[in-house]
Amino acid sequence: MQAILTMNSRGVVTLPAKLRQAMGFKADDPLIAETTPQGLLLRPAITLPLEMYTDQRLAEFDQAEAELATVLPGLQLPR
Repeated sequence: MQAILTMNSRGVVTLPAKLRQAMGFKADDPLIAETTPQGLLLRPAITLPLEMYTDQRLAEFDQAEAELATVLPGLQLPR
């Protein structure tokens, strides 16, 4: 699919709805723009959720490891 786009004076480019739908882009999706020998490549940025562990969550991990150690004696889990 091709589309002709226009950039405004602030450098903003609007992707047509059909193009956004075809690519599965939604509002506020992060995109990566990079230059290639063929021109400009626009692709979705891969984001991963990040969990900040609380002391309580860390204690849950320790408890699970202790339970595992009773089932699998001698198992060394990495820290």
